[in-house]
Amino acid sequence: MHVDEVDEAVLLSIGEVARRTGLSVKLIRHWSDTGVVPPARRTAAGYRRYDPASLGRLELARTLRDLGLDLAAIRDVLDREHTLTRVAAAHVDALEVRIRLLRTQQAVLRSVARRTTTAEGLAFMTRTARMSAAERRSLIHEFVTGTLAELDVPTYRREQLAAVVDLPEDPTDEQVDAWIELSELVAGPELRAGMRRLAECSARHAPGEHDESVLRAMRQLAEDWNRRVAAAMREGIAPDSPAADSVVAAVVTAWIPTPANTGVAADADEDAAGATDSDGAPARRRLLEQLTAASEPSVERYWQLLCVLNGRPVAPGVADTGAWLKTALRANPAPGARAGELAALYGADADAWRPGGVLDACERVQNAVAELLRDIHPDQFDLPTPCAGWDIRTLIDHIVWENLLWGGLARGFPRTDVGADHLGDDHVGAFRTAARDALTAFRRPGMLDRRFGPAPGRRLVEQLVIELLLHGWDLAAALGRPRDFLPDLAELALPVVREIYDSLPRTPGGSFAPPRPVPPAAPALDHLAGYLGRTVT
Repeated sequence: MHVDEVDEAVLLSIGEVARRTGLSVKLIRHWSDTGVVPPARRTAAGYRRYDPASLGRLELARTLRDLGLDLAAIRDVLDREHTLTRVAAAHVDALEVRIRLLRTQQAVLRSVARRTTTAEGLAFMTRTARMSAAERRSLIHEFVTGTLAELDVPTYRREQLAAVVDLPEDPTDEQVDAWIELSELVAGPELRAGMRRLAECSARHAPGEHDESVLRAMRQLAEDWNRRVAAAMREGIAPDSPAADSVVAAVVTAWIPTPANTGVAADADEDAAGATDSDGAPARRRLLEQLTAASEPSVERYWQLLCVLNGRPVAPGVADTGAWLKTALRANPAPGARAGELAALYGADADAWRPGGVLDACERVQNAVAELLRDIHPDQFDLPTPCAGWDIRTLIDHIVWENLLWGGLARGFPRTDVGADHLGDDHVGAFRTAARDALTAFRRPGMLDRRFGPAPGRRLVEQLVIELLLHGWDLAAALGRPRDFLPDLAELALPVVREIYDSLPRTPGGSFAPPRPVPPAAPALDHLAGYLGRTVT
């Protein structure tokens, strides 16, 4: 039927169309003016009139609009210039892009909610999260090529450039966080400097191309020393103790035949020829130099973030094991060096804890710590302590372990369950039982003079006294209690502690942090804690 032949009775005003469709008059007028749904006719006065076909066209236009199509696409469908199937397929693709963008924006906002972010930080996060795949690849490519520049490290450069750095189509919150953190790393100076130092070390010691066998040997070496050191840490072996010497020896022996050692001969110093053929001071010194040069936490974090982005398991970090091994190399610079130092030190068997003696000192400090523990409620277990990363429960477990450790050594049965829970549901009872058993072992006839390696038995007791004095101070500080208990024992402990620990490296991974300043008039126990790395306030 021609539009002029439409029955006037079925024509509707724009207001009636609005009531029937639920669309606003303003929207219908706009769609009419843009040709999406033109009126069937106009009255002599110019008013729009719409027929049933117009209503159908309006309903379809609304549906297409709700699906996200723009006016041009809607008009094309309604005018049959493009089929609905073709337009729908095109908009499916567009919607997928839009959905990915919205999900990324949602993840960015979640990331903002989880961290303290400035307005500038939000702008940076949004900008980097919305980068295209090509822009992300370009960002990393420019970073790698600019950082490595002229260095003769083609294999290292190729590995860096081959890394896939992109967000998946439907990223998780963790992956968006990883990309934002990675972008911040790349934009900042720390990663660039760390990667440059690592590459310079490689260029000095092993320039040029490396085949897969060399890379495989290097990976195997890293896995080997990391495994050995992790096992030592689980056993509670301190890196600055003589017990760490055998771990160092095993690592050095495994390192000697690898390219990490044999590849450095060309630029070695005068006495290097043959110096790394066996475990000794030169070999340990060079391995320490290499580990120190390769210790770049920002680079390790970079590769961990890449694993998150690519959906691969994140390999355990080697920061802690690396710190342990470097400290062990410094404390044991040659085979038997630390043991020799202690043997000379322990040659003087005089009991420094007079007038009561070391057993009396041990019993007194055990009782003082037990008094502190008696007033601790489990609700306080999660309070922080001056021991970095340890809450009160962890600290109590440690001092129970110290009693078990030294008491077991006195009986000739070393403990290896350092990682176990030694408290159960009665922390006071666990400490008192362990302390009583240790003291009983120490009081066995002849124990104080019996030799345990280079050390007489009194030195085992002495170690427990020092540990309990220090960790008693930690507990008192964490609880806000007076820190000046047992001042006479603290006075006696200070010269002993300086004698034993003055030569130890105060580095990450070691038993103690560097000494901290303490007011001259502070109690003796504060001076002991400050010397062993605690912050005294």
